[in-house]
Amino acid sequence: MVSIQDLHKSFGKNTVLSGVNLNINKGGIFTVLGPNGSGKTTLIKVILGMVIPNKGTISVLQENISYNSNYRHKIDYLPQIANFPNNLKVRELIKMIKDLRGQTEQDKALIERFKLEPFLDKKLGNLSGGTKQKVNLVLTFMFDSPLIILDEPTTGLDPISLIRLKTLIQSEKAKGKTIIITSHIMSFVEEVSDEIVFLLEGQIYFKGSINELKSKTDQPDFEHAIASILSDNYA
Repeated sequence: MVSIQDLHKSFGKNTVLSGVNLNINKGGIFTVLGPNGSGKTTLIKVILGMVIPNKGTISVLQENISYNSNYRHKIDYLPQIANFPNNLKVRELIKMIKDLRGQTEQDKALIERFKLEPFLDKKLGNLSGGTKQKVNLVLTFMFDSPLIILDEPTTGLDPISLIRLKTLIQSEKAKGKTIIITSHIMSFVEEVSDEIVFLLEGQIYFKGSINELKSKTDQPDFEHAIASILSDNYA
């Protein structure tokens, strides 16, 4: 599904990714973790073709992304911060995205799931952060793509919407889709992830299941395992 070999990326003198090798197979939920500045966002943007690496080979959906951009149409992406036009109504934004990407009826079920009906005729600039995130989720999941990338999807969500999101992610996984997530919410990560990738100083420190990480760090729970990695490397 995603294959990355010897990936390097620097911004000026700042090396962000240094020799990353990563294979993510089809199907399942993979979470990318790491402290601020570890390269998570850059790695996601490289996969999306939004950042050009200095070196490395990246294939997504069996296509080398250096040679074409067609693969992007098979990815649904939820950015951490959605910059919507403030003067558009929610209904107008959804219609605009459907006109750009293709018609779908899945938006109706998602609007119902996240209880957005009362907000459809409200301008995006007048919505709360949590409601904007629900709109963001509708735009992401309303197309039936095989690869879904979610950057901090829980931001601003109330507990009920969070439960609905977790159920939605699991249902997409059941369809055989591959879902890549970044998140700082350890309880969410532990609940949904099949496998985690931990980035540290631009390199992959660990790739495997949460149980394997707890065993490697000799820690009883996930949060202490993560804390152990950070304290060992930043003590």
